Amino acid sequence: MAKYSKKAGEKVEETMHEMKEGKLKSGSGKKVTSKKQAIAIGLSEAKKEGAKVPKKN
Repeated sequence: MAKYSKKAGEKVEETMHEMKEGKLKSGSGKKVTSKKQAIAIGLSEAKKEGAKVPKKN
């Protein structure tokens, strides 16, 4: 299993919380309803902030 940094985990937790509240939006502006999509957005944001995130296989 891939190892994520603590910062990346916190970012994913934050985006999951936003998704559950209905505030998380995708790039096109639509509401995110998928858990997988919310995780992907969280990891992407964490990577932009410089957190350790393994490459996609």
